[in-house]
Amino acid sequence: MSSSTTELTGRSISSRIVLAIILACQLMIILDGSIVITSLPEIGRSLHLSATDLSWVQNAYSLTFGGLLLLGARAGDLLGRRRIFMMGIGLFTLASLIAGLAHSAESLLIARSIQGLAAAFAAPATLALLMVSFPEGKERMRAISLYSAVSGAGGSVGLVLGGILTDLISWRWGMFINVPIGIVIMLLAPRYLMETPRLKGRFDIVGAVTSTLGMTSIVYGFVRAASYGWSNDGTIVSFLAGAVLLTMFIRIEKRAEQPITPLRLFASRERTGAYIARLLFVGGMSAMFFFLTQYLQGVTDFNPLVAGIAFIPMSGVMFGMVYAVPGLMSRFGSTKLLIGGVIIALAGMTWLSRITLDTSYFPNIAIPLVILGIGAGVVFIPLTSSGIAGVERGDSGAASGLVNVAHQMGASLGLAILITVFGSASRSAADHPLFGATPHKQAQYILAHASAASITGSVIFLLLALIAVVVLIRKKPLDNRIKHQIEPNAQKAEQL
Repeated sequence: MSSSTTELTGRSISSRIVLAIILACQLMIILDGSIVITSLPEIGRSLHLSATDLSWVQNAYSLTFGGLLLLGARAGDLLGRRRIFMMGIGLFTLASLIAGLAHSAESLLIARSIQGLAAAFAAPATLALLMVSFPEGKERMRAISLYSAVSGAGGSVGLVLGGILTDLISWRWGMFINVPIGIVIMLLAPRYLMETPRLKGRFDIVGAVTSTLGMTSIVYGFVRAASYGWSNDGTIVSFLAGAVLLTMFIRIEKRAEQPITPLRLFASRERTGAYIARLLFVGGMSAMFFFLTQYLQGVTDFNPLVAGIAFIPMSGVMFGMVYAVPGLMSRFGSTKLLIGGVIIALAGMTWLSRITLDTSYFPNIAIPLVILGIGAGVVFIPLTSSGIAGVERGDSGAASGLVNVAHQMGASLGLAILITVFGSASRSAADHPLFGATPHKQAQYILAHASAASITGSVIFLLLALIAVVVLIRKKPLDNRIKHQIEPNAQKAEQL
């Protein structure tokens, strides 16, 4: 074997290891947002948590993750993305160990919050490292496709894995599983990941604080409204505080010499549309996971293992789409594919929203999940590409941070908003009970009615995502005609 062939083979192996490191990190981060969902009833029994307390097992992670992502992205720009990546993974691994060992609600929630904080620093670095590790073209498109598939399907995989581990071993292994993976990543990263240049500048601390507290206040307002109502003083104060803080954040970013989030990233209609559409799409999907899991365990009497396995058709289809989407993008273009994917997912979600007390898993749940898997598998790849389209090298960390912010805040907001729908529908069903039903059957009826109403809310989220794609991302025919008129003139000017 010649030296050039050996060098080429070594480079190929190195690229695969780099991609494996990045995908393993992203999968861990996405998994932890959903792996606890199928194990929530068992966690509640183990740590004596009420239903309200259990919601914070999920929100403690998503709030700190979404709230601190912008700071994590900026830290990667200023201090080097590999360095921040390794710090984030190290802290995430330690927090996962603490969460698995938790013997009180307080220690679990603190550990989940630390996991979210660590993920906020590691996640933006993953996509930024991917961009600098793979050159533009076929190689980068393949890497982005795999990254998008992991980001999109990771949530449903977490549901399956959480159910399997909870039923066969313990819910604690949903946390412990991160430890060996994190250790392997820590050992491989220094050798295979290239460090990015450290940009000169300073941290926009005030911007980071106002954005984090503002987003947290908005999400907390929705969560509190689900428990105490929209007219509750705490709910109103939370929304007002969030609005004030986010307004302050925008004003600060406009004036800051080195903003944590360059507002120029929103100058592109395509990128802005991608962020909004992602927030809405993930919001609808994440809420559906939560409520359908409750339905499967509470109405159809699936145990955590079977409830997790019930999502395998969707997860399998989403991963399978990895190989189809690049070819479809070449044939139809990313925008047409994105619109088609959202429409397919919308059809699946609409069908799923028709669940009742007597709905069987097949065909009225399994087939809609497959349709959702096809749609979501198509959507996430072009959404990720649009979210980082045309970004300058120096802004890649901030842009990738916003992709993840949209993903995590969508998950938090979607669940928080639709929990209020769930509560309202539950009360309505309780006021109109089934005639002659046993208390157990009545409870199942209430859960089925509330779950259907909440998933109908997910339908609305996906419909709004479709509107955002069509209005903001879709290129108008007039724009294309202007482009065709300008390009020949530009070529003539270059010749002159």
